[in-house]
Amino acid sequence: MNRAEKALHALKQMDELTEMDSPVHRLSALSKLLVTLLFILITVSFHKYDLTGVFMMALYPYVLFQLSGISFRLCIYRMRYAIPLVAMIGIFNPFFDRDPLLQIAGISISGGMISFLTLLLKGMLCLCASFLLVSTAKIDDLCAALRRMHVPSLLVTVFMLTYRYISVLTEEVALMTDAYHLRAPGQKGIAFHAWGSFLGQLLLRTMDRAQELYAAMLLRGYNGEFPDLQKNENRTASWIWLITWAVIFLALRWLNIPDLIGRMFMR
Repeated sequence: MNRAEKALHALKQMDELTEMDSPVHRLSALSKLLVTLLFILITVSFHKYDLTGVFMMALYPYVLFQLSGISFRLCIYRMRYAIPLVAMIGIFNPFFDRDPLLQIAGISISGGMISFLTLLLKGMLCLCASFLLVSTAKIDDLCAALRRMHVPSLLVTVFMLTYRYISVLTEEVALMTDAYHLRAPGQKGIAFHAWGSFLGQLLLRTMDRAQELYAAMLLRGYNGEFPDLQKNENRTASWIWLITWAVIFLALRWLNIPDLIGRMFMR
């Protein structure tokens, strides 16, 4: 299996995750989208030294992993390329901020190290929340939710078609790569002199497939709108889900929960 086929398999696996049946999957896409956006906004709003506060926000993805039945290991595997990029953003913090901020067992920990860990944790939590959103809500339901939030139809259409065309492009790359290897057995990769013709043929083939896809959408009555097709959603539970997590996020943001728990045990 070449890289294109692996990427296509990963896209199909994501679509299969949205077909699962769980309490989270049965919630409306709008409520899950709003909760995810609120989670990301509140998570990134924490101070760069507030590592414990950001850590408490891990409650949301933990609960979702338990309720949805989606594997945390799969999430980490899908994020394996994004996590190093997040780490690179703050990797120089320990070198620029060397002032000791706290001591643990006689070991001084600088503010740069704390801010680096906080930034890394923020990025991982936001990536986990985004992964859980696209794993529990279909792309069509997300587009319908965006339109209910009055996002312009043009932007929603571009978002939806981009997602669809990624799979089309990946499928064409897989087919052309297999055809090339059948004509050049034993050769690793694609020869440099064939890159131009390969990319040109890929562009033409994907443009033709895109036109066919758009024509099929028009024949099925597409008019730029996205009707809400989520039939098994529980609207009451969705509203409860949204309000509950909004209250929890605000409490985690404005209340020092670890300090309150510590005072309770000290008594």
